[in-house]
Amino acid sequence: MNPTLDLMHRHRSVRSYLDQPIAPALLDAILDAAWKGPTSINGQQVSLVVVEDAERRQKIAQIAGGQPWIAEAPVFVTVVADFHKTRLGVEKAGHQQVIHDSVEGFAVAAVDAGIALGNLMTAARSAGLGVVPIGGIRRDPQAMIELLGLPELTFPLVGVAMGYIRDDGAIKPRLPRASFVHRERYDAAALPEHIADYDRALAEHWRRIGRPDGLDWSANTAQYYQRVYFPDTAPTARRQGFGFDK
Repeated sequence: MNPTLDLMHRHRSVRSYLDQPIAPALLDAILDAAWKGPTSINGQQVSLVVVEDAERRQKIAQIAGGQPWIAEAPVFVTVVADFHKTRLGVEKAGHQQVIHDSVEGFAVAAVDAGIALGNLMTAARSAGLGVVPIGGIRRDPQAMIELLGLPELTFPLVGVAMGYIRDDGAIKPRLPRASFVHRERYDAAALPEHIADYDRALAEHWRRIGRPDGLDWSANTAQYYQRVYFPDTAPTARRQGFGFDK
């Protein structure tokens, strides 16, 4: 197996960081890995906001629901859906942008943000850094918009904390591969057995690492997906100029 595949197969989230800055040249190289990634129709409807200031990282930690590793890590990068930028180009070409009024537009931005996030994490980890992606910034997206000075037609989709590792994270087991990779057609019939197997495996993982509070996958997923756990996402996106009616 080549080093890149090996690195990606050993992903884990890190929530304990050293008080050690990331050298500017290294940080720029990591950011460039996201900048040079692919985007739908070459629209480049993603931007990054990089926060290194300790006070601002502390505010993001609070916005995200009290996640101290955001303040502890030396760098936090927010991945932003950016149809403000594309609108300028569309208007320069003499047309009116409408894609931001559609579910397709938000989907395109989310896909491209995911590609950028993946590139950021792989690049950072290849340099010996730890990372943890943070969806919790959508807990209060308006606060993030104000903190980062985001203009109309932008939205903070996700972030990632990165830094040198103090205490490494454990690699969690995953749902059986057959529940993830389907050949030719989606195999729904096998899913209940895969889920039952994984619930047992994850419970054993929590026991092995001394986490008596750890839930199995079904219970953990249920505590989030039985409700809309970040209810401000849609109304804030609408205030930012996004629509979901097309």
